[in-house]
Amino acid sequence: VQLQAFGGGLVQAGDSLRLSCATSARTSSDYVMGWFRQAPGKEREFVAAINRRGGSTNYADSVKGRFTISRDNAKNMVYLQMNNLKPEDTAVYYCAAARKFGIPLTTYEYDYWGRGTLVTVSS
Repeated sequence: VQLQAFGGGLVQAGDSLRLSCATSARTSSDYVMGWFRQAPGKEREFVAAINRRGGSTNYADSVKGRFTISRDNAKNMVYLQMNNLKPEDTAVYYCAAARKFGIPLTTYEYDYWGRGTLVTVSS
């Protein structure tokens, strides 16, 4: 499974940004998709995840109410809409795919990872 995240950039606090993740054709709907992030000097952490059909989602408490994960299986795309960004959201964001059922929340439960995209939020 090939994953490629893009859409990062430099924004100001309070701004919005949408990240996209392109997945391999014919496989995206077979996987739970998740977004993780890793800030400098910190471990990679869970941000959001969405089940195969897109009907169920889960979010980290730190982004709940500000971020929205969605997917378009017909286009093999996963998105992360980020609103009201804060400086503490600054990190490299990664999309990942999991074969596991349910909505896994930890890095080791995900089987495939794409290259990250950097999001920098200035105060």
